[in-house]
Amino acid sequence: MANVTLKDVRKTYAGGFEAIKGISLDVGDGQFCVLVGPSGCGKSTLLRMIAGLETTTSGAIDIGGRVVNEIEPAERDIAMVFQNYALYPHMSVYNNMAYGLRNRRMAESEIDTRVNEAAKILELGALLQRKPRQLSGGQRQRVAMGRAIVRQPKVFLFDEPLSNLDAKLRIAMRVEIRKLQRRLKTTSIYVTHDQLEAMTLADILVVMNGGQVEQLGNPLAVYQKPATTFVASFIGAPPMNLMPLRDAGGFQPNREGILGVRPEDLTISGDAPTGGLALDLTVEAIERVGAETYVYGLRSQLGDAPTVSARPGELPPGEVLVRLPGQDAPAIGQPVRAVAPREKLHLFSADGRSRLEL
Repeated sequence: MANVTLKDVRKTYAGGFEAIKGISLDVGDGQFCVLVGPSGCGKSTLLRMIAGLETTTSGAIDIGGRVVNEIEPAERDIAMVFQNYALYPHMSVYNNMAYGLRNRRMAESEIDTRVNEAAKILELGALLQRKPRQLSGGQRQRVAMGRAIVRQPKVFLFDEPLSNLDAKLRIAMRVEIRKLQRRLKTTSIYVTHDQLEAMTLADILVVMNGGQVEQLGNPLAVYQKPATTFVASFIGAPPMNLMPLRDAGGFQPNREGILGVRPEDLTISGDAPTGGLALDLTVEAIERVGAETYVYGLRSQLGDAPTVSARPGELPPGEVLVRLPGQDAPAIGQPVRAVAPREKLHLFSADGRSRLEL
């Protein structure tokens, strides 16, 4: 096992495009670090730099106390699990898992011990003589993980390993990966665009955007106190409601900034809490998803202040989402008042780049 430390790591491609813009990060021995962000944010590029599959333009990558910038991937003592499994179709499960060890000229007795131990951990014992085409997607992913485990590396690297699985299997495999990592206690760095996957797996959550780190820390702390409007809207499903202060139902009028409130922190009520937020809405749509109900409301009075432009996956300007427990909901077209106490509100600078105190 080992620490992984990045010091002002940068990656610039020919033509001047800077994909990674000075990232520093310290992943402790045995920790599970998740890099999360939208497509094109640089998370997979950063992982490939740690693996040695991409060169580093500047900065240092340290694995286990050794700077590895100039060290070949095979010599970095890491094991990588890819999105597409990368299994050899003509080989059995056993031989897929043993292949890398044989290339290292390891004794067959040791190979057999390692493969069977990994197969037991991953419940692959009955599948060792099958070919990849005879396996389900989840079984193939476990074989890919087994191939990494048998190497007994200092660091595991995961590049969106669950993205090819269906939703139900993704949940099951997510739980299995976390249980496995806790059992092996191997330092792990995991890339995903799925914020729920990131929240449930991470000891350290690193939210990336445009080649930079927007925020890092404990997943719950990032959720409860997002540092920017990007983090506030990206972490959390459904996303946080954001609105300019001057347009926030009279809350602290004439002050510049952006106010945020999570859908689950809003309730439908006629009474506004003292010092809190009150928004008059007209119900436009309702989604009942079992234990919860989503109420989409349009602001009754938007005023002349500018609205916050929505990015893909966010709510459109003027729309507010309220998440209610149970299945009771107001009728479509009904005017309602959505309220939230002051302690549940978030305040950001007008450009959305910093968190402010209320």
